[in-house]
Amino acid sequence: MTATMDRISPLSEEQVSFFAENGYLLLRQACSNDLLDIYNLHMYNLAKNEIPDQPDSVENATFSFRVFNPHLKDSFSLQMLKLPIIRGALAQLMGDEAVGVQSMYFFKEPGSKGQAAHQDFEYIHHEPNTMIATSLAMERNDEDNGCLFVIPGSHKLGPLRHGKVKDLMEHADWTTETEGVDLTAEIPVVMEKGDLLFFHSLLVHSSTRNKTKDRFRRSYVCHYIRNDSKVTLREDLKRKIDLF
Repeated sequence: MTATMDRISPLSEEQVSFFAENGYLLLRQACSNDLLDIYNLHMYNLAKNEIPDQPDSVENATFSFRVFNPHLKDSFSLQMLKLPIIRGALAQLMGDEAVGVQSMYFFKEPGSKGQAAHQDFEYIHHEPNTMIATSLAMERNDEDNGCLFVIPGSHKLGPLRHGKVKDLMEHADWTTETEGVDLTAEIPVVMEKGDLLFFHSLLVHSSTRNKTKDRFRRSYVCHYIRNDSKVTLREDLKRKIDLF
């Protein structure tokens, strides 16, 4: 059986058209809670090995960082990057098989800052530009615990200039911020546990500070390019991961 024959096509024509027009697409309940519970516990245990003296509870952990590219060293994370629904949807949106190039597991504990408005292409240059990111909600993501905000249709503006972050109370200072776009057009993307967001590499998006006192905003974010694209500047992201 060929890879193409074994690939599902989970998106309707309307969903593919919505992505083309708006630069993002949200799939509700794309992943089971049972799988996410096991993966959350797995990532907690991995992180605890690196940061000892953590409480013996996922809910009470004090991690504020992200785990960068866990798929390169952890088979569970690799399989989460290869979820069949992701592979199938990306092939529909890209027109051909996608390959994975980056993964990030975010803990985003209470009080953690967000990332200022940006385009992912600014951080991952590649040719041709085919990149699509996914964000899998490992628990509820809302405006209180720092969900993503997007500007629908902003992917049509092309690559934009990025400069210094303006609001350092809300956003981390190690990033950059998109310039030349109306940020008041951002809308929140509220996600329930198991929801899956796809978004274009040029879509302007951001996240806010986790304003809660007792809620994380865990998510698993992965970046994919079409199989005939290549990362041009980041040596650490040039390895292509097949999804089948």
